[in-house]
Amino acid sequence: MKKNILYLLAFMILVSCGDDIPQGEKDNAFWLDQADLTAMQQDWSAAHANLSCDSNKLSIAGKSYDRGVGTHAVSKLMIDVHGSGERFKGAAGVDDECSEQASVEFFILGDEEILWQSGLMKVGYSAKSFDINISGIQKLALYVSDGGDYIHYDHADWVNVRITYHDSVPVLVHPYKARPYVLTPPPPKEPRINGPSVYGAGAGNQFLYRIPATGEKPIKFKVKGLPEGLNIYEESGLIRGKTPANGIYELSLIAENDYGKDEKKFRIIVGQGLALTPPMGWNSWNCWGLSVDQQKVKIAARAMEAIGLADHGWSYLNIDDGWEAAERTETGFLLANEKFPNMQQLATDIHNMGLKLGIYSSPGPTTCGGYLGSWEHELIDARTWAMWGIDYVKYDWCSYNDIAKDQSLPELKKPYIHFHEVLGQVDRDIVYSMCQYGRGDVWTWGEEVGGNLWRTTYDIVDTWSSMSGIGFRQGEYAAYAGPGHWNDPDMLVVGKVGWGPDLRESRLTPDEQYTHISLWALLSAPLLLGCDLAQMDAFTLNLLTNDEVLAVNQDALGKQATKVYDGIRYQVWAKELEDGSMAVGIFNIGKDTPIEAFNWTNDEQKLKITVGADQLGLTGIHKVRDLWRQQDIGTFEKTFGANVPHHGVVLLKLTPEE
Repeated sequence: MKKNILYLLAFMILVSCGDDIPQGEKDNAFWLDQADLTAMQQDWSAAHANLSCDSNKLSIAGKSYDRGVGTHAVSKLMIDVHGSGERFKGAAGVDDECSEQASVEFFILGDEEILWQSGLMKVGYSAKSFDINISGIQKLALYVSDGGDYIHYDHADWVNVRITYHDSVPVLVHPYKARPYVLTPPPPKEPRINGPSVYGAGAGNQFLYRIPATGEKPIKFKVKGLPEGLNIYEESGLIRGKTPANGIYELSLIAENDYGKDEKKFRIIVGQGLALTPPMGWNSWNCWGLSVDQQKVKIAARAMEAIGLADHGWSYLNIDDGWEAAERTETGFLLANEKFPNMQQLATDIHNMGLKLGIYSSPGPTTCGGYLGSWEHELIDARTWAMWGIDYVKYDWCSYNDIAKDQSLPELKKPYIHFHEVLGQVDRDIVYSMCQYGRGDVWTWGEEVGGNLWRTTYDIVDTWSSMSGIGFRQGEYAAYAGPGHWNDPDMLVVGKVGWGPDLRESRLTPDEQYTHISLWALLSAPLLLGCDLAQMDAFTLNLLTNDEVLAVNQDALGKQATKVYDGIRYQVWAKELEDGSMAVGIFNIGKDTPIEAFNWTNDEQKLKITVGADQLGLTGIHKVRDLWRQQDIGTFEKTFGANVPHHGVVLLKLTPEE
């Protein structure tokens, strides 16, 4: 009997020490790991009950925990405790599965006050415990910051988290969801030619350009000054043929229907590079991830045409990772896998719509998804893609880490220089997209090694902290962008995304999506959609078909916007345009604090922002046009005021009055 009692006591001590949970609380506490964790917002993946972000057992500084929630910075969750809570208990730390780069800070807030914060925590730090009196508090909030160094592998664990209460059961609060609103007016019935005023090509190569135009169909197209070797197809607006010799060719594009006629000056510049304006199109990654296949790309192409995106200048259909066969042929050719039964026919079908096809590879032995890369087969791959009819290549660093001797600048440049030389040996215009996440300050040498665009950042996700953290850091790179060579802050995260077969609506609010498109337009960034085009709603279509906003991005001067004012709550960005006017974005960025990360009242608040002419370097009177609404709204001489929604934008064009 005595031995049995000793065994029982030992077992009770073991249970108590393993998770540091007093036995008496197990039946009278509200446990976070038993709640509906879909209410938790985070910048990567989804919250897991009793598991880490990577679905492993929770572990902090070598100690395992049976109960808790694995999340990823930046993370936030609100809990309504109805004023009946007693204590809030638990611990927090960085999960052991993280790399050394991981750093976070945990905050617990109550009714817009910070009740507890952990200080900066990294992998290997022991979990920090908390036991907080929450008597009388209505709403609690849990917040995990990125520690000030972006969110890379910031896996954070809340362990043994429970609320003791005396009356009402706590309830997790799902984020307030603002209703989308459409600002872009529908295009008129009269024809209107959209898109850039300039297009770059290589001499003697196949040429394809679809004149983007809106208006009541049918529309007939004509071109004045078309050089020999190129032909215009009047019904479709496709210009096809063989590019003439080096030079600048001045054209007039004409579109006519039953309601009127439009004419636009247009230049084909041969021999001075490709992508003279930022590429616009679609990429499969943010939508389908490795589940992409030929049918999905065909559907995207048909949708781009059917819903009218092509009429506004969207043209590229880019296949990201996941198309490659498992092995090369005996002669070294890399074929497409069974998901892409006929890549050449796919290219032909897309070209017949007046659209372009892009593909993906890596300079290393394998791609990010584990498929075959182009290592030691660069020329044969480029020739294969040219034969298929590929117009764009995304070249992703991935496994080249295993090949590079070190991370020195010569090693970072080496594979990209080589592939640029390879592309010069094929008789096809192929836009060259370099993807190596900003290593070695790539913006300072991307043009030098032949890139048409280069990623300046790690992957974007559809959250405010990710999108704004990437976008609002781009100003320092402005001097390196220009016609034919663009900074690339990654793809657009509007519409239905998912990075795999299961799609969902973007987590960005409507105001944040207006900010996203406005900022990327001002940044002269490549505009590559990452959503399912076949499931596009009216709000997303409104974001992507405002020709006055897109014209800011496609302006032939090719200047990237710079930040002219950086305040605590708002920023002002300005971009010079070819016609002498200026595009100005006024952004309400909110205050970057844990308290203001939450909408405590569900109120839609706006901030009155005043911009001065001296901030913009302007003198004289300027006409002010609201680009999203496509309305003239007055004049500007000394100051201009705007009411800007939280995380929203007012995008203006300021034109000098004559």
